This record gives sequence, structure tokens and C-alpha cells, in this order.
Amino acid sequence: MDWLKYENIAYEKGYLSVCGVDEAGRGPLAGPVCAAAVILPRDTLIEGVNDSKKLSEKKREQLFEVIKETALSYSIGWASVEEIEEINILAAAMLAMKRAVEGLTIKADYAYIDGNKTPRIEIPCEAVVKGDALSMSIASASILAKVSRDRLMLEYAKEYPQYGFEKHKGYGTTAHTDAILKYGECPIHRPSFLKKLYAKQAKKNDR
Repeated sequence: MDWLKYENIAYEKGYLSVCGVDEAGRGPLAGPVCAAAVILPRDTLIEGVNDSKKLSEKKREQLFEVIKETALSYSIGWASVEEIEEINILAAAMLAMKRAVEGLTIKADYAYIDGNKTPRIEIPCEAVVKGDALSMSIASASILAKVSRDRLMLEYAKEYPQYGFEKHKGYGTTAHTDAILKYGECPIHRPSFLKKLYAKQAKKNDR
């Protein structure tokens, strides 16, 4: 597979600084959404890089450091739980991506975005469905976003130990939803994401 196909298309069009962008944390019931933007040196392949979901946590942690050392520039962007609640998760993910691109110390002149939508950024960009399994720079961004968010959730696990964030990182596992029903919400939970859980529980209680 040609991991540099998309990057090379942009370079052949005359762009000089191409970044890949991806996010992590759209689905969880708790925590912010995180995005990363990565500019790699032209023609650079990093051994082992793949869609972050296909890698073990240990492998992602290893590659996180390699990507940071290899990249010409990288940036992490966030959108808070409050922003997710205010503007919805899709818009918040786009906002995190926009912040990641704008945070690059070397400015990109073209961006490839994982998925089927693009954030409102000032440079030309293109959405690539399943881009984290097709583009080296998007896959690198997916790893930086995933590891950055996971590390934050480990910090939250210390603050709110009753929920087990260190295990599920905020996703809706049975252990997590059971903890929510037992202890209630904490400040990093996404209230709009809990409506179905509460409705299901209420229905069960009515039986």
C-alpha cells in the first residue's frame, strides 16, 4: 500500500507543507474531544504507524514519541465538554481539528482530514474517508490524538476514581454505565450523551 499517495498528490500540485489531521474521542460519555495535526518531512514513512485503533496501547505510546521526534511540526487541539454540549460533538470535533491546524508552528498550506467532513480552516483541505488507514500523516495524527486524550483520561481517573476512566477512557462500557448509575455524573461527563442511558434505566424501573 502507498502510505504517501495523498501527500504526494498535494506536493505534485505544488503545495509545500502538507498536514494530516485526525481526532479522538467522539464516542465517549466523558471527557473532551482531542485532535492532532502533523506535518511529516516529505517522503517519510514511520515504521509501525497505522490507524490508532489497530494498534495496542503500548505500541501507540512508543510511536507517539517517534512521531513527535520525526515531525517537522505537530499540534494538539481540544474542545471541552462544555463546548461539546453547547455546539454538539461533530461541531466540537471540527473545532478541535481547526485548533490543531492553527497551532502548528510551521504553517501547513494543505490539509488532509480524516472522515467525510472538513473543519473551517484558512488553507485548502480535503476529507479522506478512513484516512487514518490510508495516509501516513493522518495515521500519525490519529496516534497523537488518541494517546494525548488517553493520557488526559488517566489524570481524570485519579480525580474521579469511582468511574474507572483508566480502563475505558470514558467510553460507554458496562462498568462505566453501571458506575454512572451508582454514583451519578461527574463534571467531565457529557450530559447529552447520558440521556439514552437514563431513559433506558427509567424504562427498566417502570417495569
